[in-house]
Amino acid sequence: MSVALRPYDAATDADALYELKVAFERGLGENTGGDEKATTYEGKLTDEYREAWLAWVDRCVADEPRCVTVAVDGSAGNGDDADASLVGYVFCLPERLAFVWDAAVINELYLAPGHRGTGVADDLMDAAVDLAADQDLPLDRIVLDVDAANERARAFYARHGFEHWGEMVARPVGTDLD
Repeated sequence: MSVALRPYDAATDADALYELKVAFERGLGENTGGDEKATTYEGKLTDEYREAWLAWVDRCVADEPRCVTVAVDGSAGNGDDADASLVGYVFCLPERLAFVWDAAVINELYLAPGHRGTGVADDLMDAAVDLAADQDLPLDRIVLDVDAANERARAFYARHGFEHWGEMVARPVGTDLD
């Protein structure tokens, strides 16, 4: 297995990045929240969502080309980039959005199951931390959201020095609570 990291390239990577995004979303829904959460996450994965998400990625990358780093497995073919496949990514928000959490934000980190435990996720995390170190941040911190039920992810983040720092709560918008 020969995996290398590089910045996302919308011209060549959009379809593969979105396939990884779908796997990320389905994993969140299926593995950490029961049928209702799985249905909610699956339900948003429409063609319209794909186009909007990829357009948002493009806007973020226009601000900071390193905000999406992809892991490319070149061992699938003869070493030609056309034979390489994306197997993971880390998506950090660009610096202009740092005031959302007063810190650098890892929006998503995903690695295909067949590449977990190989060190590639560590390399993706290092890329995110390096980017955060280059940002001018209100607080010198990098934050992310992890589901409490995702023990593997929580252990990975703890190994990388992440500590509990608040709790995210959510509610639907556009609905009455009565």
